[in-house]
Amino acid sequence: MKLSQTRIAIVLAILVATSSGCGVINRIRAKNQLNEAARAYREGHFEEAEQHSRRALELDPNNKTAPMFIARTLHAQYRPGVQTPENLAKAQAAIEAYQRILANDPKNEEAYKAIAYLYGATKDDQKLRQWIAARANSDATEPEKRAEAYIVLASKDWDCSFKITELPSNKVTTVDPTTNKATVSYKKPKEQKEFDTAQMCVKQGLTEAENAIKYDPNNESAWSYKTNLLLEASKLAEMEGDTSRKAEYQKQYEAALKRTTELSVASQKRKEEEAKKSASPPKG
Repeated sequence: MKLSQTRIAIVLAILVATSSGCGVINRIRAKNQLNEAARAYREGHFEEAEQHSRRALELDPNNKTAPMFIARTLHAQYRPGVQTPENLAKAQAAIEAYQRILANDPKNEEAYKAIAYLYGATKDDQKLRQWIAARANSDATEPEKRAEAYIVLASKDWDCSFKITELPSNKVTTVDPTTNKATVSYKKPKEQKEFDTAQMCVKQGLTEAENAIKYDPNNESAWSYKTNLLLEASKLAEMEGDTSRKAEYQKQYEAALKRTTELSVASQKRKEEEAKKSASPPKG
């Protein structure tokens, strides 16, 4: 028996209303699950919080809060400094959860920074560097954030060289007994590989510092790392016995130090002025 057009319309209307009602009910249930997840998280029951968060996403796949709850609860289950396979797996699961968030919201800073933290905490230096470099080299990233990424890379390369040049076997301190004045000199490492590594790090770091300055010309940290990297370059030139190159790097170092100092003074002045404004009583 065929249904009349009127009866068909009524049936369709009922189906739509029922589906819509289920959607509303599921969204309410999802919200309740997230409330339970927040409660469990506050109480330190992170696995339970994760389960509630996942249930919320099942109930409401379009919920924008649930994915972040899942990532945070996984992140909270990771224990820094513990290198067991199970613990590292939790860190990886959190990274993947944060990456899913970034796929839908590329500018989510919490997710970006959390991934950087987890790569650092799990000692995955290669992936950490790749992660930061991807932001530094991305034209879609705001200039200031690109500068910040380049600064982080420059800081790592400075540290790479500093750890080599400041080794007791490479740094010699002599004291003049008549004046009690200490003089520091640097000698080339016995292992050529160490020297080559330091040179590579300094060259790379200076490029990164310059890029940071290009994207944020008045960034004090960028200038500070440029200054420190030029000092490392001066040390390496001394190790090779190249006095003219050492003098040139020293000259560049002093110019960069001057600029760093100017920016530091200006920054301190701004802070003092802001403090005065916040301390002064409102007019009227």
